[in-house]
Formats: sequence, C-alpha cells, structure tokens
Amino acid sequence: MSNKDKLNMDALEKNNGKWLNRNVIGMGLTSFFSDACHEMATAILPGFLATIGAPPSALGIIEGVSDAISSFVKLVAGWISDKFGHRKNLANFGYLLTGLAKALFAFAQTWHLVLAGRMIGWFGRGIRGPIRDAMLSDSIDEKDRGKAFGFHRAGDTLGAIVGPIIGVWLLSVWQPFAIDDPSKPFRNIFLITLIPGILSVISFGILVKEKRKEINHHLKFWLTLKGMPKSFVKYLIGVGVFGMGDFAPTFLILAATTLLTPEYGIIKAAQLAGIMYIVRNIIYALSSFPIGALSDKIKRIYLLTAGYFLATLTVAGFALAFIYNFTNLTLLFILFALAGVYIAAEDTLESAITADYIESEKRGIAMGVLGAVNGVGDFIASILIGFLWTAISPFAGFAVSSLIMLIGALTLAFSKNK
Repeated sequence: MSNKDKLNMDALEKNNGKWLNRNVIGMGLTSFFSDACHEMATAILPGFLATIGAPPSALGIIEGVSDAISSFVKLVAGWISDKFGHRKNLANFGYLLTGLAKALFAFAQTWHLVLAGRMIGWFGRGIRGPIRDAMLSDSIDEKDRGKAFGFHRAGDTLGAIVGPIIGVWLLSVWQPFAIDDPSKPFRNIFLITLIPGILSVISFGILVKEKRKEINHHLKFWLTLKGMPKSFVKYLIGVGVFGMGDFAPTFLILAATTLLTPEYGIIKAAQLAGIMYIVRNIIYALSSFPIGALSDKIKRIYLLTAGYFLATLTVAGFALAFIYNFTNLTLLFILFALAGVYIAAEDTLESAITADYIESEKRGIAMGVLGAVNGVGDFIASILIGFLWTAISPFAGFAVSSLIMLIGALTLAFSKNK
C-alpha cells in the first residue's frame, strides 16, 4: 500500500484492523435497499413494456441512453469528490434520485416516460457509484480489498434477490387487476419501490461515516485524466471492448419472456422470467464474496478474464435458445445461473482492480473513468442488441453481443496488466 493510502487510513473506522467495519456494513446495507428498489422494477419492466405496446428497440433506447448519461455523470462526480474532499452528501443525493425515479414508471402510458424515469435514476446512479466505491476503497486495508468489495456486492445482490421476489409475488397477487388493465399490477409495484428506495437514503446517511479532506486546489480534471497510469489505460481498453457487448440484464428477462409467452401467456411468462432473474441474482450474491476473497490471494485480472469468457459462452447460449426455440425451463434457469456468476466477477473485480492501480486521492475520478467506460459500453451494447432484435432477430442481437464480448475477453487476456 502507498504512503498516501497509509495516511488516509487515519481517517477510517478500522475496528481494530477488521475489514468488516461500520462503513463496509453501512454501504452494504444501503446497496441492499437500493438494489431491492431497482431490481423490483427491473424484473417486471420488460413485461410492463409489452403491455403498453413498446417494441424491443424501446428497451434498448431506455437502457442505452440511461447508461450513457450515467457514464458521464460518474466521470464528473468522481472528480468533484476528489477535488473538494466531500463525498458522503453527494453520494446520498444520488441514492435519493435513484430511490424516487422508479415510481415515475407507474404513470407511463408510453415508453417515453419510462425513459425519463430511467434517465433520472441513472443520473443519480452516476453520482453515487464512483464516490461510494472510492469511500469503500478508503475504508479498508489493501490486503482486504477483495473481501470488502465482495461483501458489498453480496449485500447489493441480496437486494437484487429480495426486490424481484417481492415484484414477482405482487404480480401474482394483483393478477386479477390485469383482466381490465394488464398494466395495472405493474404500476402498483413501481409505486412500492419507493419504500426500499427511501430506506437506502436513510441507511447511508446514518451508518456511513466520512472524515472530510481539504480541498485539493491542484487537482485538475484533464491533467488528472492524462496522468492515469498506462497499465490502467490498457486495462480500461479490455473492459471497454468487452462492455460494448455487455448489454443490460433486462434483455435476459425479455429473452425469457419472449421465448415463454407463446406457451404460458404474457403474465405467466413475465413471472417465470422474473423468477429466473431471481435465481441469477441468488447466484450473483453467493458468488461475489468468494470471488472477491479469492482475488486477495491470486491476481484479480485472471479471475476477471475468466468471468469475461464465461459471459461470452452464456450469451452465446441465449443466441442458441432462439435458434432452437428453447422453452425448457431447466436450460433457461442454467443460463440465468451462469449469468449470475459472470456478473459477480465483473462487479466485484473491476472496481477492486481500479483501486489497485490508483492512489486514494485520485480514486474518485478513477472510479468515474471506469464507470464512464462501462457506461459507454453499455450504451452501445443495449442500443445494438435492441436494434438487431427489432430489425433482424433476437438471435442476431445475442450472437453479435457474444462475439464482441469474446474480443474484449481476448483483449484483456493478452494485455500485460496486474
């Protein structure tokens, strides 16, 4: 660990050297509530869009534009937090925006209001993401960084399990309302997301502690970006190329819904797709901490590369599902489970590796750069798969995404990184 990191540890609540301290627990709980809010809406969103007549390309625009906004906000927010040394309040404002935005979906008559709500929520996500990751990095010793990020992702993903479970259950309970208005059960659930959304703001405000740093007058935005280590830039190239195939997970839900609707009907298919997404998130939660802990013992970059290759194979599996019209629930559940493993590797390791490269005083902007690269990739991936799905076929969308992911995985594998 660098001398600057050692000095920064004085600002931390270390609990006698234990990595599982108040900040780590507080951020994990906050992410639990925040993801419960987000994923409750995400699990049912493709079904809702179908009830209001939105095409698959609309989902691509919603996810792509939102990710693009989030990516650039992350870049600026990370730099502001490094520059002024005040991170907590700005991060909590981001949690507030994401916590409130999903409720807007309840009033949507067309997909355009869904886009507006997603943009507001992802603006907030762009604010809080890099700042929270920088605060988390500063809250533990370097040797425990993988465990801390793995714990945080596990907490985050537990919310991503609870949220869809509640959403799918409520979809079943309120199914009678769908007789007159198929969109009514979905709208009610979007309003319910306000509860975990507000709880995320409260938990971050109460539990997470910050010792503010002095304003860094010498930290210039462009000069800081230009001064990033070359090894970090190489790493970002691999992440960026892979990201251009790594579409939003709502397309997995849409895929299952599309495959199953002819056999089960739209409401039942949406419920089954939501359950598959829950399984994906359970595997995600169970995998995050072991992957993070393992990365404290072997090179993180090796594990991340393996995760990228697994993603390539999984997305190729979805492409094959459309060729052979898979409606076998077991096969679809397996694909969703594999998706849980690869996203656990991505979300746990990408930020931890970034923290390995960058000193504490510049971690906010470095996390922002990572978020921007991922956001641009997500924008391209979601727009691309949505366009190919609508213009050609779902197979074309998944096949092209899988090929791009493979190129990204190979790029990372052959780069000389840590």
